[in-house]
Amino acid sequence: MSGFICKLKTTLNMIKFEHTLFALPFALLGAVLAEGGIPAGEKIGWIVAAMVGARSSAMTFNRIIDRRFDAENPRTANREIPTGRLSVGFAWGFLAANIMLFVFAAYRLNPLALKLSPVALLFILGYSFAKRFTSLAHIILGMGLAISPCAAWIGVKGSLDDPAPIFLSLMVMMWTAGFDVLYACQDFDYDRQAGLQSIPSRFGIARALMIARLFHLQAFFALLVFYIMTGLGWPALLGVVVTGLLLVYQHTLVKKDDLSRLNAAFFTTNAFVSVILLVAFGAGVLMKD
Repeated sequence: MSGFICKLKTTLNMIKFEHTLFALPFALLGAVLAEGGIPAGEKIGWIVAAMVGARSSAMTFNRIIDRRFDAENPRTANREIPTGRLSVGFAWGFLAANIMLFVFAAYRLNPLALKLSPVALLFILGYSFAKRFTSLAHIILGMGLAISPCAAWIGVKGSLDDPAPIFLSLMVMMWTAGFDVLYACQDFDYDRQAGLQSIPSRFGIARALMIARLFHLQAFFALLVFYIMTGLGWPALLGVVVTGLLLVYQHTLVKKDDLSRLNAAFFTTNAFVSVILLVAFGAGVLMKD
């Protein structure tokens, strides 16, 4: 039993399971907005299962495809596959299981969710190849996470009949692209050496920080439009304001000649954003009733 628990912990660490917090609240918010309240427990359960399957698939595929780069990069050389703590064969099996979980959850939600599941997989798995040919890989990653609000809306309603979740998805896309540019700054030297594409490796760290700020400014404007479209009152407005302040604060932590506080900017600050927006807009929905 202890061996199983150890293997489970290693596997969850490989996919950074705790980072599901970045995207899952946006899916739950999409579901709450679509329902106009809290959806039935079964529907929420399948949405959560789909999110876990999708994100676990994306992270596992990325670890498999990038295992050579991970082994060469000093920052990632201690990851589970390069060190042999998990085998490539096990990772492929884990990937297959999570793809099946995702597709089955989509099937249990409704026919449109099932039909669109291959498209979602194309985005979330395709990101792993993006850094090999384009410095816009950050936006492709953002598109993968941005699927979640609209996907959850479809999961609840069986259609996408309102533009509001599209603006929430746009916000998620640019927010993710912005913090991924910041995160990529720490791999600046290795990415250039290995020929991998990223905004920092193409434009340098100073310009990359400016581009990340531009992405987050676009994310904030998309969030503002989303708030105006939903009209969910002061709780949602408070969430917009706090999110804006967190985005500004994040950029005060990272300097072109000092990346020592990057983890605080990436993990701590961004973990709050999705939860704050779920609580704020969710409260707006419940109070509107």
